Amino acid sequence: MTAHYLITEEDQGQRLDQFLQQKEPTLSRTKIRKIIDLGGVHVDGKRVRRCSWNVETDQKIELYQDNCSLDPFRLNQEMVLFQDKYLIVINKPAGVDTQPTPARYKGTLYEALLVWLKKDKKARQPQIGMAQRLDRNTSGAIVFSIHPDAHKELTAQIQNHTVKKEYLAMVQGIPSPGEGTFHSFLKKDPTSHRMYSDPDKGKEAITHYQILKTWTDSALVAIQLITGRTHQIRTHFSEAGYPLLGDVQYGGPKIHGGCKWPRQCLHSYKLQMNHPKTGEPLSFSAPIPADMGAAR
Repeated sequence: MTAHYLITEEDQGQRLDQFLQQKEPTLSRTKIRKIIDLGGVHVDGKRVRRCSWNVETDQKIELYQDNCSLDPFRLNQEMVLFQDKYLIVINKPAGVDTQPTPARYKGTLYEALLVWLKKDKKARQPQIGMAQRLDRNTSGAIVFSIHPDAHKELTAQIQNHTVKKEYLAMVQGIPSPGEGTFHSFLKKDPTSHRMYSDPDKGKEAITHYQILKTWTDSALVAIQLITGRTHQIRTHFSEAGYPLLGDVQYGGPKIHGGCKWPRQCLHSYKLQMNHPKTGEPLSFSAPIPADMGAAR
């Protein structure tokens, strides 16, 4: 949800939280303050996280809400699969944005990682390199470089497709053949924000898959990404007629097999790479979350 306001002379000098309370009477003052603190309010295009900010005539105010928890996400030790001076690998829960969005800065994985790294008072100022991203409702292993000496090499491994990324997905229907490759060229629709195949203007996308388990009308599939386009797995399986369970945006069912699926059933299960500084082979696996229990 996005709301837009223009400050008039009558509004001049009001606190930001008081102004929004008047404009959005269904929102409590507490909720408005939490939205501001998360970073969901922008003034003239810039994020403002101070409730006491005084608005001025002709300023444009934007209020963003994403229907996620207003309590900021924080990392704990159980989520950290690996950490050294150069890298950190996180088991990201579903429902957490990897990077800041218009609706929030605080509580994204990026911001939570900054908070986590600053706990070590003796460590150098953290510098996070985002070489990889996961959708908000995709869970699992994701790697970040946390030292300038690692940024370039890790990014090169990602771009050269030498980082092996294996996912698990639960799909509607049983893909045929049981093992295969999707190869298309994907482009984003600017209106729906969905990806779709466009052989003329899209970017190359390659996805290998293999069925691991089947039920009456669904399957658990192991997937290896060769390229890493936005929504690549979700788009490929949807266009093939096997949308992910819970993936409403791409035609997947919310209820299937007598179960409710609150988000797309997609989990980043395994990452394999070489350490960007030492060259040592590394492999990490993220436990399958409870909401994909049938895949466990």
